[in-house]
Amino acid sequence: MSRIRSAATLDRRTFLAATGAVGAATGLGLAFGPERAAQAATVSPGPAPAAPVPVEAPAVPRVPYTRGTTLASVSAPRGSGGYRRLGDGPAWNRVVRSELGTAHGGRDGRRTALASFVQFTDLHLVDVQSPLRYEYLRAETASAWRPQEALSVAGVVSLIERVNALPGGPATGAPLSFVMTTGDNTDNNSKLELEWYLTAMSGGKITPNSGDRRRYEGVQDSGLKLYWQPDSAVRDADKKLGFPRLDGFLEAAIRTVHSPGLRLPWYSTVGNHDSLPGGCYAPGDPFWTQIATGERKLETLPAAEAAKVWKAVKEGLDPKGEDFKRLLTSHAKQARTVTPDERRAPFTRTEYLRAHLDPAHTGPGPHGHGYTAAHLDGNRLYYSFRISDDVLGISLDTTDPGGHYTGSVGDAQLRWLERTLKDNEKGEKAHVLVFSHHTSKTMNNTRPDPARPQEKRHTGAELVEVLAAHPGVVGWINGHSHKNEIIAHDGFWEISTASHIDFPQLARVIELVDNHDGTLSLFTTLIESAAPHRTDFSDLSQTGLAALYRELSFNAPQARTDLAGTAGDRNVELLLKR
Repeated sequence: MSRIRSAATLDRRTFLAATGAVGAATGLGLAFGPERAAQAATVSPGPAPAAPVPVEAPAVPRVPYTRGTTLASVSAPRGSGGYRRLGDGPAWNRVVRSELGTAHGGRDGRRTALASFVQFTDLHLVDVQSPLRYEYLRAETASAWRPQEALSVAGVVSLIERVNALPGGPATGAPLSFVMTTGDNTDNNSKLELEWYLTAMSGGKITPNSGDRRRYEGVQDSGLKLYWQPDSAVRDADKKLGFPRLDGFLEAAIRTVHSPGLRLPWYSTVGNHDSLPGGCYAPGDPFWTQIATGERKLETLPAAEAAKVWKAVKEGLDPKGEDFKRLLTSHAKQARTVTPDERRAPFTRTEYLRAHLDPAHTGPGPHGHGYTAAHLDGNRLYYSFRISDDVLGISLDTTDPGGHYTGSVGDAQLRWLERTLKDNEKGEKAHVLVFSHHTSKTMNNTRPDPARPQEKRHTGAELVEVLAAHPGVVGWINGHSHKNEIIAHDGFWEISTASHIDFPQLARVIELVDNHDGTLSLFTTLIESAAPHRTDFSDLSQTGLAALYRELSFNAPQARTDLAGTAGDRNVELLLKR
């Protein structure tokens, strides 16, 4: 096993050039003892992705560091009652959790870094003007529409700027080798949203607008009091709670945003909002395309009907959307006329894969971002990849094509996972990190896949059993719940991270280290976007909108207040036996 024993002087461009990095396989291994030597190798199962272009990045600092992370400061509300402004709040300290391993003294001075990377999850880049959205359910539940949603692109670009500025892993100083998104990268399974996501990650210009290219057409200029009308004097429900009037907000929200793209290689994992129209309906029905690309947008619904539809969505009573289709058809005359747009059409699995394989979206690599031509031929959305000499990554597809927003895995995928884990144990016996969208608690949907009606579907509890049976597995990293939660399973940690659309809008840096005392540690450090905590209502620049995105999400009516999790779910050192 190769090691690199330098943290203070090795910058990323030199590191990538020295190791001949392919994708994220940087041969990572950084130790912080007295000896310093450098050597690296690249190992990658299957077709090798294209090598990323070396890029300039800040020099790796002496460790540890806190600046730019929630170890230094976290956005927090000022005052009390009504609409609350955000400012700099107290840091979240690091907590040591030892349910799976003993914390031996002196490990800080002898540990070796094996992996260092960033997790994005639940970005929900959203076309807020899409007729496929069910915002009208806000008459029943405030969560059906969020006042911050029009600013999702600016918010994600600011998160990318934050990652680009990080000088390494906060706990070890090891160079960050890649970013993994764990699903719900888009919101409406829309081709346009997919283009925005891939452009944001790889770099380029994004105009977060659809329909009429000259103006916004959606619920926020409808005059309906159900939604925040930022440019209007209408005394809507949100203004009654203290939301401001911001003249020019909607014009600014659809202005072109410039993304620098990630400087790191990045990988993609699929979520239910990426695979299913509306995030919950079985795909392939031309009705969804007709609605999404058409000229009728339903914006209001009687509360009683909204309650009935919300119950069906929440409980998965209508996975094919038959009741939903009848509702849209019966209310077509009450729907608003908007500019149709073919770009809003739902994308298929094949189109999702082709978009990732498009050279225009390669960015810093790898080509395909985990997917290859073989995945396109086999219509597969799960894969393995080499994180470093000592660490194997596995990305799963936990969405259920039968419909509903909870997940499962098919029998073929589970058997592939078992084979991959067994092959690893026969070979180099690398440590294994598993990535998925759904959590173990939210994989309870065993509806059959329409394309494979005889195939058995497996739950999160079954997946936990499989992972626990293989001692190489050290972590399962996921999202979906929009909440920070870390669970100790038999032999491995499950790390669930909050979303980047609901407050507190976080991503997570994860570092795996060998303590050379019979234990490993997984360090997790939460980060916010680069936007300032304080907002200025007169600043509608790209950065100002990203700051406002966070503040609006905090003030969203009925927003959950538990999504940050406990101290043990945030900045932690997770010990486990080696």
